[in-house]
Amino acid sequence: MKSALEAQAQCFKAARVSQPTTIPVVCALIVRDDRVLLARRPAGKHLALKWEFPGGKVEPGEDAEAALVREIKEELGCEIEVLRALPAHEHEYERGRIRLIPFLCRIAEGSAEPCAHEHDALAWARVEELMDYDLAPADVPVVRALDSELVESCSGKIMDADSES
Repeated sequence: MKSALEAQAQCFKAARVSQPTTIPVVCALIVRDDRVLLARRPAGKHLALKWEFPGGKVEPGEDAEAALVREIKEELGCEIEVLRALPAHEHEYERGRIRLIPFLCRIAEGSAEPCAHEHDALAWARVEELMDYDLAPADVPVVRALDSELVESCSGKIMDADSES
């Protein structure tokens, strides 16, 4: 017969196993000239032909910003400058739960232009046009929370900073 302590430990273990793990995922809202970069997922992949903000999973022990810089380099072949974090949110897919951590970014000075290495298309869209795209479900709340004035002000700061150099 099991002791009460062993039974309680087994219950806690079962509860941990049954709770879904939330996977941290970062995404970049790369701004340029009052537009935001979208990338379309290729056919044959999960969420095929859906548009998304590029990014990916945060590796264990990795900082979210570092993960974003790494993912954008892998996916788009360019360097970014992170301008600021945006509110994170969780989304449940059939495959599991993610915590999407969006960042407002720009292409770093001297970087190559973004190129679709892991996507089949890229598009620059105004904030008011983003919902016209067939977005990945986790990206929809990011768009709804996005303020077009924020994108415009970041584009303005970028142009001001570039013109000063």
